[in-house]
Amino acid sequence: MRVAVASDHAGFAAKESLRVHLAALGHEVVDLGCGSAESCDYPDFCIPAGEAVASGRCERGFVLGGSGNGEAIAANKVDGVRAAVVTDDFTAEMARRHNDANVASFGARVLTEERIRRLATIFMDTPFDGGRHQRRVEKIAEYERRRGSGR
Repeated sequence: MRVAVASDHAGFAAKESLRVHLAALGHEVVDLGCGSAESCDYPDFCIPAGEAVASGRCERGFVLGGSGNGEAIAANKVDGVRAAVVTDDFTAEMARRHNDANVASFGARVLTEERIRRLATIFMDTPFDGGRHQRRVEKIAEYERRRGSGR
């Protein structure tokens, strides 16, 4: 699977660890930055990651920062992105099973790099259940279509 990864400075080391892990699992990783632990602004990297997923260039995405909250908010500004802040095994699984999340957001100041790698594996391996959850995801997509691209 082709996967986008992006972070700000707080998530840089965890992104690098995750990038290597995903590649070792056989995924093609598209690294959209940042490129160092020097202070930077997460929207500059997380919005392009969302765009890569929404456009179909990548099938899934991971955004990382200090808490993961701002990164998810930025990625979710892109129509077609369903970014979830993932904190444990349950949220990793349910983000996929019930919400068909296509981007996971991690807080590198909250989770260890080892934990992020584990949660990313769960996120990648878990299918969407569809069924009653499909109509909910479709309602979100319909809202995005109705309002157009103007924010």
